[in-house]
Amino acid sequence: MFDIEVNNVTKKYGDRIVVDNVSFTVSGHEILGIIGPNGAGKTTNIRMVMDVIKPDSGSVLVFGKKFDDDLKDRIGYLPEERGLYRKSHIIDSMVYLATLKGMSVEKAKQRSEELLARVGFQNYRNRKIEELSHGMAQIVQILVAIVHDPQIIILDEPFNGLDPVNVKMVKEMILELKTQGKAIMLSTHRMNEVEELCNRIFMISKGKNVLYGDIDEIKARYKSDSILLDYEGDIGKIEGIEIKPVKNHTVEIHPHGKLTHQQLLEILIARKVMINKFEVSTPSLNDIFIQVAGAKQ
Repeated sequence: MFDIEVNNVTKKYGDRIVVDNVSFTVSGHEILGIIGPNGAGKTTNIRMVMDVIKPDSGSVLVFGKKFDDDLKDRIGYLPEERGLYRKSHIIDSMVYLATLKGMSVEKAKQRSEELLARVGFQNYRNRKIEELSHGMAQIVQILVAIVHDPQIIILDEPFNGLDPVNVKMVKEMILELKTQGKAIMLSTHRMNEVEELCNRIFMISKGKNVLYGDIDEIKARYKSDSILLDYEGDIGKIEGIEIKPVKNHTVEIHPHGKLTHQQLLEILIARKVMINKFEVSTPSLNDIFIQVAGAKQ
């Protein structure tokens, strides 16, 4: 049984279809990256999983059943629109919101203090939310989403407003939650974070599922035959290949199917070319995103 199962879901606003027959799953011990251009339907999908809005057709199952009030306590949600009480102190906000999710006050205080210590915010525990920088407020929002120890965690643009040090810390926290068996949905425009953190991706464009599956398998599927070669010496001319300069002593070679990689390597060695790197080019997730999303425009 999946922690989250979205089956053939469609959502319309008037005559406009914002989510078109979409399906995906999320299980414990994994992070699913939700990616797509602006207005593609990412947040609408998240809101349907959260039962904030209802699909027009299809079904959303959480822990194998339709959403109900009891399930809300087992989900942690970081919405794209932030909404902490600005006049409240950090510790009070965390404790209060954790008790709304069914935690006792004592347990909520203990858990809140542990999380504040985890991010180095012990000395800020009694600061008001309105006194925090944008980045600090963002971290507190993330802590609020996980303070009640949910099994499912849904994070919509969690890295907004964070500097590189805090991005690293939040990524470490997300990976820790994954090792604890949490099922995590992560929506972000930052492809490097998706590539680093996620097991699988779900790409949506104009409401449609355009790419879904294991990241390594997807990258292998879009892999080209080109080779990045860092070398010293004279390559000379080789029939049946195209050579494009990348930077000093590095070129991209396109065999065009006339030479195998092994044959090319043997030719270079025979010409006494010193090879520092011979690497089959694998596209980044950002390259794949641009290629797929651009083709669907």
